[in-house]
Amino acid sequence: MDPSPEVMLTFYRRLYPFKAIYNWLNHEHAPSKLFTQREFSFTLAGDVYLRYQSFNSHDDLKKQVCQLNPTRFEIGPIYSSKPRDKKTARAGGFHPILRELVFDIDMTDYDPIRTCCSGAGICKRCWAFISAAVHVLDTAIREQFGYEQLLWVYSGRRGIHLWISDKEAMELTDQQRKALVGWLTIIQGGKESKKLSTRNGMRSLPPSLQSILDHLATIFSELILADQNCFGDEDGAENLLQLIPDAGVVEALRTLWLNDLSRHSQDKWQDFKTQIKNYEKGSQQRSNLTAAMEDIIIQYTYPRLDAEVSKHRNHLLKAPFCVHPKTGRICVPVNPKTIDDFDPETVPTVGQLLRELDETQATTEGEQEEGHHAVADWSRTSLKPYVEMLDNHAKEIMGEVRKEKRAAPDESW
Repeated sequence: MDPSPEVMLTFYRRLYPFKAIYNWLNHEHAPSKLFTQREFSFTLAGDVYLRYQSFNSHDDLKKQVCQLNPTRFEIGPIYSSKPRDKKTARAGGFHPILRELVFDIDMTDYDPIRTCCSGAGICKRCWAFISAAVHVLDTAIREQFGYEQLLWVYSGRRGIHLWISDKEAMELTDQQRKALVGWLTIIQGGKESKKLSTRNGMRSLPPSLQSILDHLATIFSELILADQNCFGDEDGAENLLQLIPDAGVVEALRTLWLNDLSRHSQDKWQDFKTQIKNYEKGSQQRSNLTAAMEDIIIQYTYPRLDAEVSKHRNHLLKAPFCVHPKTGRICVPVNPKTIDDFDPETVPTVGQLLRELDETQATTEGEQEEGHHAVADWSRTSLKPYVEMLDNHAKEIMGEVRKEKRAAPDESW
């Protein structure tokens, strides 16, 4: 579904929450360089791509978006000068200075293990992979790095983006971002390794993984074993066997499973546990197999990050509330606390929103004739809770900025 140019223009004119986007990016009401020196890029019909656009206000941004009518637009870093003045900047004087720390998790990277859908398909069941990743990453970032201003945004199709707006996160250099992402990355997005390097030569897991292992084990039991039945068919079972570092155990399990082709993943996992218990407690074999079992749980449940997205300040990422061209769905914010209840198939489409707008049009016109205060068009559609979520997030950021300014009035970006 490619929304028509007419549909997109109406969406931008009447529904896109430019003011909320401005407040979120700018961190205060008066325009600052967090907005005026921010790069925006536009994708136009025919795959024409415009970079290094910048604006003085949300009204300027709206005017340009309505004039260009892009299929989508992306948000980049804050530069040392206004991006639109890039060509006149002195040599070496134009470079990114600040940027939200961003992450991208995409269902594509779970294709090797999900069993309910394939290709571009997505359903509530396989969304559980994204949901699990959000739980783990949100907790890890808050607890291990102390960041608080996290905004999760559904990508409109098969994934989710994370924007972190804490001052300390925005000031990270590319090298620091690379180190932080390296610390969080266990599974490279889209890659199936035969053996995880989670232990760095040690027998025990690092504390950051050990602390969430119980949570991952619960996800593994419910999602990988019970729901997705990832080891149910011959290929899935063979993938599991490839991760077990004991030829005797592998042979015993393969023989058992070949004699019972309908055996469920839950039973196969129990078979593996039984084989481990055949070795004496404290023995090297039992320790190696227990470690392998933990690594398998991590491999199948730990977030798969597109690390390149997060490493560089000059990376562009699709703006919240854009329309996904293939699905017509809006890229809406998502609450990590209720992510398990989120269903991507119920996210409003641009066509649905415009129909809702038409249905309320007559009522609103009547209210305005009677002198009632006009309300924003988005507030009369199912976009309302999502815009309010971004508004509340922006208010939190603004509150923190005010607190910091009172504490250190001479410091500012």
